[in-house]
Amino acid sequence: MLTHPTREKLHSLQLRGMAAAFDDQLRTPEIATLSFEERLGLLLDREETTRADRRLKTRLTQAKLRVNASLEDIDYRAKRNLDRNLVLELGSCSWIARHHNLVIAGPTGVGKTYLACALAHKACREGYKALYQRLPRLLHELEIAKGDGRYRTMLASLQRIDLLVLDDWGVTPLSDANRRDLLELLDDRYATCSTLITSQLPVAAWHEYLADPTLADAILDRFVHNAHRLDLRGDSMRKSRNPLTRDAATSEG
Repeated sequence: MLTHPTREKLHSLQLRGMAAAFDDQLRTPEIATLSFEERLGLLLDREETTRADRRLKTRLTQAKLRVNASLEDIDYRAKRNLDRNLVLELGSCSWIARHHNLVIAGPTGVGKTYLACALAHKACREGYKALYQRLPRLLHELEIAKGDGRYRTMLASLQRIDLLVLDDWGVTPLSDANRRDLLELLDDRYATCSTLITSQLPVAAWHEYLADPTLADAILDRFVHNAHRLDLRGDSMRKSRNPLTRDAATSEG
């Protein structure tokens, strides 16, 4: 059997998983005991796994998560009002499938950003497109996009994201243009995809933060009513010796 041409053809067809599995089979004498169908099945399984891994890597790269976080690394021993059952339920991503939203609220340093990134990471693993953005920076980028003609294109791109993480809601004052951009963004996403907001402000204070009563009503109407809530409490994780996670306390916000 001419193995070199076969290997080259697999690579030329971009069947890299099958090529790697083919090499493994050549190095395994016991493989001869398997039937042709069984060996072909192993090649196909490797190709499927390789492609799935490659797609996941792409989704994680495009998500631009602020911290390398995962739900498996959460330590529930820390007293942060963290409900394990609720986190596990959110980790199923069923709320994303239903196009619901999520609020993670709590004081600075308590772990909001880490949890948001962990949930976004899980969403990527489940096949969803996610994107992390600090809200102040996103609003600034939308302002720039208006000037160079990319505004509608940028909104359309954000609308295609299954889970959009808006971190640091409420840390900077909003202009009237910012409020209108928020309304456009959340209106596009309403009932079609999910948005996760982290904030030091409790939801009850959001209306006052948004300042303009009419726009505040419209913005909150498109987010709050189908939003799950995770309210954290406690001291900053940056001061604690008993971190929320075993290895990422300094990255939490």
